[in-house]
Order: sequence, then structure tokens, then C-alpha cells
Amino acid sequence: MPEQFIIRTTEGDITISLYDDTPLHRDNFVKLVGEGYYDGIRFHRVIEGFMVQTGDPLSRHEDKRGLHGTGGPSYRIPAEIKHPNKKGTLAAARDNNPQKASSGSQFYINQVDNDFLDGQYTVFGVVDAGFDIVEKIAGVRTDFNDNPVEPVVIETIVAAAKP
Repeated sequence: MPEQFIIRTTEGDITISLYDDTPLHRDNFVKLVGEGYYDGIRFHRVIEGFMVQTGDPLSRHEDKRGLHGTGGPSYRIPAEIKHPNKKGTLAAARDNNPQKASSGSQFYINQVDNDFLDGQYTVFGVVDAGFDIVEKIAGVRTDFNDNPVEPVVIETIVAAAKP
């Protein structure tokens, strides 16, 4: 059974499952959650009709707003590109690199089917419940950098109770 987590945000809860066939991404996410890495991090890139992105530790700081989207751990995760960018899937963000290696912490949730991204990014999970919260986040007012004007924050991410 895939690992399931609840992303508790200021807008509500999003329940996700991580895919077992992307173990490098799954294990990194589990490690970061266990360290409380995502606590207090904002959704820093929100584009309605596309996706919502989070995972940058610099986004905890309003005075670093111009740098939101550039932070994360000093490592990349090797690409595990296997799944399409369908509505409700989680995928690892990345900078431009020929290996298509992923950011160590940043990820996005596809608000719609984004087939044009297929083969470019590692999709490593899916929203099981709370897609209405993803829609709510996608609809917030943003600035010229697609950064929400009023912060949308991950309060914490917790493992879901096993049935």
C-alpha cells in the first residue's frame, strides 16, 4: 500500500499518496516530512489552470520574496520519469539540467492535465482527497511572479493513519 500523507495548509487539508515505483523521490519526501522540513513553507508559485508549487524553504521569509522558488537542499534527486502529469498528481520541480534531476524539496500539484510536461518531470504521487483545496489555492490572488499576495502556508505534513 502506498504511503499516504496529509498536507495541512492554511486553506485546508490535502491528502496524498506517494508512488512506490519512484522510490528515490518517495524516500526523500518521507525524510523531509520526518524532519519537519515543510513546516511553515509557502506555496510560492501559483498559476490557475496549471499548477500550484511549494517546497522552497526561502518562502518562509517575506523579506526573501524575490528569491522564492530558488531555495532548497544542496542536492538533486535523479530523475524517475514514469508517470504522466495528470490532474491531481504531484511532481518534483527542477531547474534546467540535462539529466532532468529533480529539486531536493520543491514539488507541484497539477491542477489540470499538463501533458506537455510528460517526460520532463518526475511525477511521484497523487492527491487522494482535498483537491478542492488545491483548486482554492490555485484561485488566490498572485503578484507578477505568480506568488500569492496573501501567503498560503503548509502548516505541517503528517503521515495519514493506517486503516
